[in-house]
Amino acid sequence: MNAGPPADDSAFVERALEAAIRIGLVFLLISWCFTIVRPFVIPIVWGIIIAVAAYPGYQWLQEKFRCRSTPAAILFTLFMLLIVIAPTLMLSGTLVETVRLLAEDLTVHGTLTIPPPSESVHHWPLVGEPLYSFWNLASENIQAALKQIGPQIRVVGKWLLATAAGAGFGILQFVFAIIIAGVLMPYAKGGDRIAHAIAARLAGKQRTDLVELVKKTIRSVASGILGVALIQSLLAGLGFMVAGVPAAGFWALLCLLLGVAQIGIIVVLVPVIIYLFNTADTVTAVSFLVWSIPVGLIDNILKPILLARGLKTPMVIIFMGAIGGFLSSGIIGLFVGAVLLSLSYELFMLWLGDAPTNGQNQGPGQLSPADDSSGSAS
Repeated sequence: MNAGPPADDSAFVERALEAAIRIGLVFLLISWCFTIVRPFVIPIVWGIIIAVAAYPGYQWLQEKFRCRSTPAAILFTLFMLLIVIAPTLMLSGTLVETVRLLAEDLTVHGTLTIPPPSESVHHWPLVGEPLYSFWNLASENIQAALKQIGPQIRVVGKWLLATAAGAGFGILQFVFAIIIAGVLMPYAKGGDRIAHAIAARLAGKQRTDLVELVKKTIRSVASGILGVALIQSLLAGLGFMVAGVPAAGFWALLCLLLGVAQIGIIVVLVPVIIYLFNTADTVTAVSFLVWSIPVGLIDNILKPILLARGLKTPMVIIFMGAIGGFLSSGIIGLFVGAVLLSLSYELFMLWLGDAPTNGQNQGPGQLSPADDSSGSAS
């Protein structure tokens, strides 16, 4: 057999080389652009999430005051910044004041006293005896007790400093994201058209409803996870303040973080209840216990209602995506994980519905006439 003419081979090589150079330049351009915008990716994604989640409130504000889009966006942005900055300043002031007073009582005045433990602590299973011994030592000689746990205090102190620095940087990012959300809200219609165009290019024009799925998923996660955690932490913080618990702001912040992580605020409430029963009067301790029971269990009622509101996707899919995303990527993973898993679930169900059987498209769960027969076929 005769081989093809050399001219054809050279033309093929030339076209392949030209295509490889073009593809390489495109990837180089994309990589270069990503390197430039990488510091802004997290705030921009946060801004988009905040804009989508808070857009109904922005629309309500615009209709209530009958103002144009830009003034409404400015008002809404200022309101969101006030919600974020005011509690942050209050919490920071409470923490700084608590640490200052604790340090003065411990090192300067030497007036820090710890009440002795109750005899019932000694009979607690597993931890009763060592806890009673250490607590009793701290009530008699706090300096000796601190020296006994010195290495643990240093480790915890380093972790607290790193966490505080990370939290401060996260708050700055969140403020920047709120400003970005305020800029995006007046252009919501244009962004909606772009999102529908991207969905049409990726999944076909008949599946542009995936954009609505993304919006509803973001709003359900914002209300069902973040909203419930915020409500629980505020109610728990109010109980801490009324009961006179030291560093109430810190414990409220810890409740918020544990609520977002889906660990639950019971981890904080139970030690505080034990502390109050050993240090406060009976009325205060019992009142805080009665207050803590509904506060600690309210997420079991609100979360299923808010997560599944307006969505056909099973709640377990959204919940798994939110928790898995949080464990892998932090708070922003709550939204990204829920959205990705919901979209993947919908595309998988669409693929099952479009699967051909005997030359025909059938939805999942539908049987062909041959499947309905009771006899066997070879």
